[in-house]
Amino acid sequence: MSNYSNEQPEPILTFDGKTYNINNLPNELKEIVKGLQISDNQLRLYEDTLKVLAIGRQSLAKQLNEKLKDIDPIP
Repeated sequence: MSNYSNEQPEPILTFDGKTYNINNLPNELKEIVKGLQISDNQLRLYEDTLKVLAIGRQSLAKQLNEKLKDIDPIP
């Protein structure tokens, strides 16, 4: 027999220096919290995408710089 418990810890919201048990919040507030979580996840996703794009742009600029070394610029 196992002493393992399937109980999950209570979900806690920390906001403005205060903590709240999410399960005890009204449904309207739970939906707002869910919306904030989705927004945070999307922001992280797009921040990561921007980082990848910036790295790709740097790589392309480096390639362009290397290729232009052998070409004379317009005086």
